[in-house]
Amino acid sequence: MLFKKKLLTNSWVVGILALVCCLLWGSAFPCVKLGYRMFHVEAVDWAGQILFAGVRFAFAGVLVILIGSVASKTILFPRRGIQFRHIMKLSLFQTILQYFFFYIGLARTSGVKASIIEGTNVFVAILVAALCFRMEKVTRQKLWGCFLGFAGVVLVNASGTGMDWNMHWMGEGFIFLSTFAYAVSSVLLKRFSKEDSPLLLSGYQFLVGGLVMAAVGSLMGGKLSFAGAGIPEWWMLLYLALISAVAYSLWGILLKYNDVSRVAVYGFMNPVFGVLLSAWLLEERELLGVHSLIALALVCMGIFFVNRKELTGSIEEEGR
Repeated sequence: MLFKKKLLTNSWVVGILALVCCLLWGSAFPCVKLGYRMFHVEAVDWAGQILFAGVRFAFAGVLVILIGSVASKTILFPRRGIQFRHIMKLSLFQTILQYFFFYIGLARTSGVKASIIEGTNVFVAILVAALCFRMEKVTRQKLWGCFLGFAGVVLVNASGTGMDWNMHWMGEGFIFLSTFAYAVSSVLLKRFSKEDSPLLLSGYQFLVGGLVMAAVGSLMGGKLSFAGAGIPEWWMLLYLALISAVAYSLWGILLKYNDVSRVAVYGFMNPVFGVLLSAWLLEERELLGVHSLIALALVCMGIFFVNRKELTGSIEEEGR
């Protein structure tokens, strides 16, 4: 146990595993849109998008449970009432709310813009941990980092290269709400993983959340075209499930042994990977203009400020 903790708190190990997570999550932006095309889910088809998300996450939950059961040589199953409550809370924020807003918002904005806005989850997670759960100190550096990150988000909506100052509630607005739900889920996972296995929590929260979303999407009239699905379509669905299963499980393990801010800071690579992969796979190269590049630079600078060595005390201490 001591060796495991020492290994998973090693800076190089944390960095490599966190970057693997970010690469997977960054690829989700273009791949979800490609999945919409493959399964004939239209941008205005809310029910179909929710059903698509539900199927993906339920599949991801099954994968995590199977992998975790094989790794631990015992069937992963919540056996205490508090574990069920933890799973339900995580399902609500990590899967149901986050991806309800994410899938609908992503269909109404570009993959590049969505990836940059999602990149602000680093700042939101730190603020939620500090202000709502008292798990982090709000320092001057962190406030400057949050300001720079927000400036990057504002800039990516500026005019030029297909951008404008208008923020569409059902597009960019929903992506923002998904980042807040994610931030809350990260802090909850950090708390709950002190008592329970991150794989147990990840697997069942995906399974429960995915089944709920699939049921809601189906009741709303959503349909997926599985009849004509070939090997490419099934491989895409499997890959999307693996993104969630692998990335979130690894992220949960890192959060179990490290501070929220130390792990969350690597989230700056989400928009970087998202922009590069969206521009390549979705042919959104025209959006890689000056505004997007400066916005990315601001987001990265913001993360640097958040994570740099403290030069001043916390705001609370300064006010005494």
